[in-house]
Amino acid sequence: MDKTSKIIDVLKKYVPEGTEDYLYSLFKTYPVKFKIVSPRRSKLGDFRSPIGAEKPQITINGDLNKYSFLVTTVHEFAHLKTWMEHKNQVKPHGIEWKQNFVDLMFPIIQKGLLPRDVEQGLLNSFMNMKASSCTDVQLHRVLKQYDELGPNQFLLEKLPKYATFALESKIFQKGDLRRTRYLCTEVRTNRKFLINKLAVVEQVNYDK
Repeated sequence: MDKTSKIIDVLKKYVPEGTEDYLYSLFKTYPVKFKIVSPRRSKLGDFRSPIGAEKPQITINGDLNKYSFLVTTVHEFAHLKTWMEHKNQVKPHGIEWKQNFVDLMFPIIQKGLLPRDVEQGLLNSFMNMKASSCTDVQLHRVLKQYDELGPNQFLLEKLPKYATFALESKIFQKGDLRRTRYLCTEVRTNRKFLINKLAVVEQVNYDK
């Protein structure tokens, strides 16, 4: 098996059927070091401009569902394309990045390879684009619907106020909504944390 076939076979495990060839074409057009990495709490993907003679680097969390993986990957390739065109002379999520994200994402939409709700979520995002797919709450909510959740796992916004839940080995109590995050109290320390309303948490019963 040649290198091209190996890369495409790996991509097939992470992205919706029929989109792997398009992503591989991005690899050929925009030389980059691409890594699938362990999950990170703070981000789904990352782009780093090159240092010295190194290639630019894109990393994507390996636990994402196929539609989130695809959108996040294109998001980061838009950063790469913007950097190649403007280096560091424009804002990371400025108008140049926004246009590149639309330009790179639209061919996938045109192929009709995405579920209708994901397609519509992207088109709505194009019309009123936020800083990223992660902060576009409506698009993020659509993408999260394709996560495979365990029997006691829920999006935080689905739990009632004052419910207790586990996240990253800590127990919290859900509080009031502050824009896109809930003010939650860590039960053991009584410290306050703002947690994204679309965070996947495990509901637990906790007796103080």
